Amino acid sequence: MTTPQTAAFIALGANLGDPLTTLRRAVTELRTLGTVKALSRLYRTAPVGGPAGQPDYLNAALCLHTPLSAPDLLAGLHDIEARAGRTRTERWEARTLDLDLILHGTLISDDPALHLPHPRAWDRAFVLAPLSDLHPHLPHPVTGETVSAALARADRRGVEAHIDDWFNDWH
Repeated sequence: MTTPQTAAFIALGANLGDPLTTLRRAVTELRTLGTVKALSRLYRTAPVGGPAGQPDYLNAALCLHTPLSAPDLLAGLHDIEARAGRTRTERWEARTLDLDLILHGTLISDDPALHLPHPRAWDRAFVLAPLSDLHPHLPHPVTGETVSAALARADRRGVEAHIDDWFNDWH
């Protein structure tokens, strides 16, 4: 008997330390939470919000088929962030690793501990560009707006494709 799997979309970002290596390790660790079905290109993006003077981010997204519930998956993402040295002292601060659960199937949640879909994802080009690589026609579970439509209206300044095949060549 197979365990039911849910398609979860996760945004990855880092701008401290060695972001490329950190993101590669994060993908490896995410494989312990499910099966990585798709991985976006890597993007270099300007920081949005937060303290001035932050370095640019590297951002990506992936689709993970997972047997985990949304709360359990979020706990797993936080564990991976902590192992990468993530601290949470200031909102939108620079970080060694940021893993955001964007969607968990079609689950809609207003729980303050787990808001799904991610409340700002459809407004941020640094999330939408990588998601568009994976599934441009993915609809927002509440509004129905697709990723590609949201990306077309988003401010894409400071978001540029950086590396196409950034994980498969890493061992």
